[in-house]
Amino acid sequence: MTQIDPTGLSAAPCHGDVAEIASGRIIAVCTSQGGVPKRPLDSAAVTPDGIEGDRHEHQKHVRPDRALSLLDEEILRDLVTEGFPLEPGTAGENLTVSGLMVQRMSPGTILEAGDVLIRLEAPRKPCYVLDKIDPRLKEAIVGRCGYMASVLQGGVLKPGTMIRRLPAHGPADGQPSANCDIASRAFSAIAE
Repeated sequence: MTQIDPTGLSAAPCHGDVAEIASGRIIAVCTSQGGVPKRPLDSAAVTPDGIEGDRHEHQKHVRPDRALSLLDEEILRDLVTEGFPLEPGTAGENLTVSGLMVQRMSPGTILEAGDVLIRLEAPRKPCYVLDKIDPRLKEAIVGRCGYMASVLQGGVLKPGTMIRRLPAHGPADGQPSANCDIASRAFSAIAE
């Protein structure tokens, strides 16, 4: 039996609690020397501390559970249509992704992009630094500001890289999937 993802993004076999797999592409990998805007790079090394060379304007953002921020390109386009002068990285996100619909995912969701494993930690809350772009943006972006995430396994990211949500559960026989095993090893490595 095939279960269709209600977002229309993917279809996957339905095996009890097996979650459908959503996938998309990284549109931009962005960094800054602090604050907004972040600027796109051709590629970047990613570690549990975030993207190498990325800086933050406020120390409160320097935490492993805030190593990366992700924003859906579809939301960015909506905001541009609403009159906000945005492009990838302008709103402070490290990764602009397309086709994944990160905003609809739950905390704890694990994403895979090449060798990099990312864990969504919490929806991103708008900050007053967005006032530099437009004083109305902070309110307009509430509930669609993307996600803060931790890096479970580092690697290199670049625009065009496929990014996908890993299944939350293994097959119906109760055994963890290979993807769940990868995530479990990454969690173990962080805990040590």
